[in-house]
Amino acid sequence: MNTQAKSVTELDGKTLYYSFLAGAQKIFENQVLINKINVFPVADADTGTNLASTMRSIVESPIPTSDLKLTAAALADAALTGARGNSGIIFAQFIYGFSNEIQKHETVSVETFAEIIKKAVNYAYEAIANPIEGTMITVIREWAEFIYILKDTIQDFIELLAQAYQKALESLQATTGKLAVLAKSNVVDAGAKGFVVFLQGMVEFVKAGELRKLLSGRETVVIADSEVVSHDVITYRYCTEAMLLLDEKKKTDFSQVRKSIAHMGDSMVVAGSAKKMRVHIHSDQPAKVMKVLTRFGNITYQKVDDMVMQQEVVANAKFPIAVVTDSTCDIPQELIEKYQLHVVPLSVHFGENYFLDRLTILPAQFYSMIDKSADYPTTAQPAYKDFFNRYSYLASHYESIIGIHISAAMSGTWSNSSKASHAVAEHSGKRISVLNSKRLSSGLGLLVLRAAKAIENGADHQYIAENLNKWSENTTMLVSSKTIKYMVKSGRVSYTKGLIGSLLNLKPIVTVNNEGRTEAFGKPFTEKGSMELVIAKARSLAAGRKIWGYSISHARNLSTANWYADQMRQICGLEPEFINDASPVLGVNAGPGVVALSIMFED
Repeated sequence: MNTQAKSVTELDGKTLYYSFLAGAQKIFENQVLINKINVFPVADADTGTNLASTMRSIVESPIPTSDLKLTAAALADAALTGARGNSGIIFAQFIYGFSNEIQKHETVSVETFAEIIKKAVNYAYEAIANPIEGTMITVIREWAEFIYILKDTIQDFIELLAQAYQKALESLQATTGKLAVLAKSNVVDAGAKGFVVFLQGMVEFVKAGELRKLLSGRETVVIADSEVVSHDVITYRYCTEAMLLLDEKKKTDFSQVRKSIAHMGDSMVVAGSAKKMRVHIHSDQPAKVMKVLTRFGNITYQKVDDMVMQQEVVANAKFPIAVVTDSTCDIPQELIEKYQLHVVPLSVHFGENYFLDRLTILPAQFYSMIDKSADYPTTAQPAYKDFFNRYSYLASHYESIIGIHISAAMSGTWSNSSKASHAVAEHSGKRISVLNSKRLSSGLGLLVLRAAKAIENGADHQYIAENLNKWSENTTMLVSSKTIKYMVKSGRVSYTKGLIGSLLNLKPIVTVNNEGRTEAFGKPFTEKGSMELVIAKARSLAAGRKIWGYSISHARNLSTANWYADQMRQICGLEPEFINDASPVLGVNAGPGVVALSIMFED
């Protein structure tokens, strides 16, 4: 169909898809503004980022087809897959309702479209545990109701959408007076704003049909910042989300899912189809939420955002430079909060079960499972989209960003982070530098803390970027373990060598070289011998050199970690930067009992 015609009386699949692209582009362009006015249900300033993630999943999917039913179903599936946050999941469920109510039509008239849209609103309401009027859901409903009223007098989609858009604008402005939190900040609802911005893009497309321009602009565009609004208290800390693949034969009852986790938090949305379910809840117990959800299907995606940290960034950012790292850094939560560090989790897999490091599986839980599970665990780096979303969000709140990650020789984390940073930097205009630390665990943690403290003392982006490689080269890691068997299981040591090592009862020591790879340092026969060899090496390295700091990570071996700290106090007179549980990533490769002592020298 020619979308540049003066009248559009039938809506087909391709026009629907391209109008969605136009709406998505408007979301991208207004992402920062939507973030800034986000005060309900929680003032975590990420509604724009969440809606952009939802839209990005749509524009990256090869959807266009003339058949309206097929196109709408594909749009709904893409939206559900990429949905983030309350607003993203509500929008995705509305689109699912729209697709589900379409009969096998290749096109629809205005009258049929109005009937379908009206029914689709019910799907969105049913997904929300406690619908609140004066939010996105209200604007969607009033927009759909107005379209239903217009259907008897208008047969042209261009005129229909243009008039309905004006109604949506009125409904949006009215949200300020419907919720006290919005009135207090004198803002409209952020999710509702996002929906109206999306409609604006659709209207502009059906009017002008500038397809070439539309297809050339499929990436996020960040506009100038606006003022930050005030914030209220956050009741539950973590915005927790999961995507489940369902067994269609079981006919999972969504109300049963809601009931099973309702006591764990608020702001619950359960959306999806007979094949997929998307769950959103604000909770202090993300690990327990995921444990319950595994009863209903296989979890294929998880997201846990720290809303307290997000609120602090918006209302009280301590520094102009954001520091991003990953969960292998082993930095304790109190230091993460002190320096407002942004930690992207790796994932841990036990067979088909999948967890987020330190969020939906804690170190103690991991180490209790490692010997009980039939499947030896594996780890995986965060996806490109995880970093893209994180950098997009941070770019709207910081002047620049520095990423510091686990050795590229051990994980693809740095690669995904680097690629995402380039994409966001190009379109946001913000400077983003991502470093391959060539370290992990407590060694990575030292580098991150060195950068954070330098920023705290007034260092600029250029200084940090120029010195990180030097700091990495000046950092020595010495890793001792109780047994070689976990190195064999993880594949770090061959079975033949492992068998010989087991027969000899070796307690191997591993170091990380300046290429970021592990290599054997010593092979003592006792744990005490291993510990003494580590400290002897540390004392030798420290002779005539000044130590900036040291840190220690351990896997259920606090006694050895404390012994290392006592020895290091004697060597350099310094307290450790931290002693903390090691990430499961280290545990997978070396097993329970492993201890990593990392020392950073001044030169």
